[in-house]
Amino acid sequence: MLAVAVSVQVYAQQSDADKKKLARLNALHKHNKAVAESDKQWLALEIAKLTGNEMHGRGYVKNGRDSAGIYILKRFKEMKLKPVVAGGGYAQGFAFPVNTFPGKMDLTVNKTVMVPGADFIIDASSPSFIAQDLKIKRLDVGKVEDTAAWAALVKTFTPDHAYYLKNVADLCKDVLEIKESEFSALLPKGCFLIPQEKLTWTVSRDTIPAMVFYVHKDALPKKLKKINVNDSAVYLPHAHSENIIATVPGAVKDTYIVYTAHYDHLGMMGDATTFPGASDNASGVALMLYLARFYTLHHPPHYSIMFIAFAGEEAGLMGSEFYTAHPFVPLNQIKFLTNIDIMGDASDGITVVNATQFPNQFELLKEINEAEHYVPKIISRGTAANSDHYYFTNAGVPSFFVYSDGGKGYYHDIYDKTSELSLNNVVNVAHLLTDFTRAINVADKIGDTTSVTDTTHGLMNTPEAGNLGEEKPKNDTVPVPPATDTPADKPAEVK
Repeated sequence: MLAVAVSVQVYAQQSDADKKKLARLNALHKHNKAVAESDKQWLALEIAKLTGNEMHGRGYVKNGRDSAGIYILKRFKEMKLKPVVAGGGYAQGFAFPVNTFPGKMDLTVNKTVMVPGADFIIDASSPSFIAQDLKIKRLDVGKVEDTAAWAALVKTFTPDHAYYLKNVADLCKDVLEIKESEFSALLPKGCFLIPQEKLTWTVSRDTIPAMVFYVHKDALPKKLKKINVNDSAVYLPHAHSENIIATVPGAVKDTYIVYTAHYDHLGMMGDATTFPGASDNASGVALMLYLARFYTLHHPPHYSIMFIAFAGEEAGLMGSEFYTAHPFVPLNQIKFLTNIDIMGDASDGITVVNATQFPNQFELLKEINEAEHYVPKIISRGTAANSDHYYFTNAGVPSFFVYSDGGKGYYHDIYDKTSELSLNNVVNVAHLLTDFTRAINVADKIGDTTSVTDTTHGLMNTPEAGNLGEEKPKNDTVPVPPATDTPADKPAEVK
């Protein structure tokens, strides 16, 4: 009570001017907070659209990646972005092989019906396979002493049994000296079960002889007797995909600041199991669309701003590899490129790949954050071939790959849903990136005066915003749960 009384006394002693100033600051704070929440909701709606049932996981079953590309093109046109090449189109087509699973995905162990995605995943290179009442043999391959012993063991595998292989990680590390992801290609025709702590799926451009299931260790019965399998694979030698590319022309039309994000994901494993890919990478696409709206709704940039939505990233950076080999504009006209991949929760800040490669730009990014307090921390990371910045970096284009630190750690699984993203600090990441772009212009003595820290930054705080958005759900909200207290680390091999 004493503290309250003192506060009241201090307030009473303030001048009318001070009181008015304080009231204005409080009103501004409330306004900015409302704008941030509104923008956060806008991002959530975009992510929900990109992870909707009609997108089929943005993969290669039911043309999910085509649906996503069409949607992004529609949003670019609604925002009145222009083709990069005058008189040209927005799409850049290319093709690559991919193994798909459009049909049945049935696995029964003993009498336990296993749930795709939750209890097991299939090796993405596996062929079709049908078998009934295969007896299961348990093998501890961690006891294999050398490559000769492994070669001898492989010769004993036959298609009339299924094999439960324990301690594959130890075999790969200590004997074979390969990555675990390379192990399945060593197996002969037949059926194999490999227990896993976490089920993390992928996309493959290859096929292997073996049917390999990665089964969650807690889902298997204690006694393994027999299995029944009915799984269908279709290999597509020329799966067509498209990069979607657009620009906001600047005063300097032949020099570009580029934002990129891949829109493809894993798609479907069978005809009923979808991998939504909210964090990876509907969130990155949503943030890229947010940035596109910023540059179209506010005063135009000095350098032209290019936006590239890449396809084929999950299959091995196919879209960015193709673009750097066939660029719409010469790569030396790119002033700086920022690739956004996994941007669903920045509660703990962001990590910047290539920070050590471009130390001056990284210091600039950190200085902006220290001044504006956009995110709690910016972590430096070296070069890595883990997203679509990679081929640009190799071609000499200054580039960052930025991903968020925080969240529940759902990655390449069926749980990576919109409802699991907090989007904490993600709007602030957009502010940080646009400030960074403006600072690059200032560093080049360019008069781009667009401020991202003023009260007009919020996209939903503009008359145009209502004309550009999609229809909202009936309750006008998408649930955004709070962040978890102990965010998981990003998988080191990918992000």
